[in-house]
Amino acid sequence: MSPAQPASLQRQLLLWLLLPQLVLWAAGALFTYKLAERYATEAVDASLLQATRALSRQIKPLGHGLMIDLPRAAQDVLEADPNDKLLYTVSSPPGQFILGNRNLPEPPSHALGKGVLGRPFVYDGQLPAQDGQAPQDLRVASLTLQVGEPEGPPTTMRVQVARSSANRQELTQRLLIDTVLPLSVLMVVMSLIVWAGVRAGLAPIHRLRKAVEGRAPDDLRAIQLDVAPTELRSLAMAINQLLDAVQRTVQGQRRFIADAAHQLRTPLAGLKGQAEIALADADDPAQRERLRRVVEGATRSAHLVAQLLSLARAEPEAGGAQTFQTLDLAKLARELTAEWVPRALAAGLDLGLDDSSSPVAPVRGHPTLLREALANLIDNALHYAGRGAEVTVRVLVLANEVQLSVTDTGPGLPAHWHDKVLERFVRATHEGGGCGLGLAIVKEIAERHGGRVAVAGHAPQGLAVTVSLPLAQG
Repeated sequence: MSPAQPASLQRQLLLWLLLPQLVLWAAGALFTYKLAERYATEAVDASLLQATRALSRQIKPLGHGLMIDLPRAAQDVLEADPNDKLLYTVSSPPGQFILGNRNLPEPPSHALGKGVLGRPFVYDGQLPAQDGQAPQDLRVASLTLQVGEPEGPPTTMRVQVARSSANRQELTQRLLIDTVLPLSVLMVVMSLIVWAGVRAGLAPIHRLRKAVEGRAPDDLRAIQLDVAPTELRSLAMAINQLLDAVQRTVQGQRRFIADAAHQLRTPLAGLKGQAEIALADADDPAQRERLRRVVEGATRSAHLVAQLLSLARAEPEAGGAQTFQTLDLAKLARELTAEWVPRALAAGLDLGLDDSSSPVAPVRGHPTLLREALANLIDNALHYAGRGAEVTVRVLVLANEVQLSVTDTGPGLPAHWHDKVLERFVRATHEGGGCGLGLAIVKEIAERHGGRVAVAGHAPQGLAVTVSLPLAQG
């Protein structure tokens, strides 16, 4: 089971900042809806109450009856809008229909308690289904009056005026949209501002990540974040303290290796010289064999010490005072190949420079280190190619780089060893008397110069080691 992925800090900040906005927006929308519904209800109720009073004023007592002065034109005005028809009913005594719409609902029992003579009240009701239409919700205003001649018996009359609730709901929705729409736009703008602010606030963290991710493993320089927030500067200072401690430790180890190798050169050279003298003077075959092994061991140890010193010089921390310059890699290859020819002949190999090599190959680098790299390539080929093999040095100038390759016709290496032999103290074979540092030194020097090293097979047999370096401009 794979471990859970850590949560994104940016996602968490956005969640905690935007979620309250969303909650506030929902609460604001609900509050706005209730407020709009109340205002719409108050507006509809006011119009109904006004219509109820106006209609009641058109009804006058006449003898023992009522005279309703409601012209046909006034009725047409009340019922003009089919979508928002104003319905009315006049009954006297209350509940006994006289004029208007018979189907208006009577006030509910709990609403009757609110009624006071001469004071209207409103309630919700429903118009029954009729003429194939569905039942309709209504908002009804009711006014109960006592009418009649002063000398006659009093008469009670109820006037009801109703309007469809759909109008109130439509008004509520319009108020809600007109209020929530700007609020939604404002929320989107605020969310974008919050998102931009979070990105800007976390930008120093991204710069810190890139500064750390883009570094080479051996780059232990301090991280520069001068404009970062205080909290991030504290983190950078802590990382810099750790890098400084690691750098001191690594430098101490490298100095120890360099000092130890330097101190071992003189006693090893003396041991080798004394063993060679003893070997020359020894007559006993067994003693000569033991002395020969001592000489071989001293030779290998001296070679290892020389390689360790070369490796110490090749590493960046060891060469801070060394400066790069523009030099001709093709000329360096010609000179060094000529120097190694006698050793190659003594070892029974054919060493030469390819005629197709570029005549001029400018690169930026340190002459001593590049000479060390090429010497290690040639030395590695002479050690492992075997007697009778051919070793060829070639320099090619391509579009943006210079390739320096050393190819041999020896036994070569299996493909799975091609990358491994570039590591320190890795040997693919115990033949040749090497110590597993030659190609590692070449890789260190190439990377120091911004280049790379590739190991590949050579047809029909053999091995090719290629160093690619940036071409010097101008």
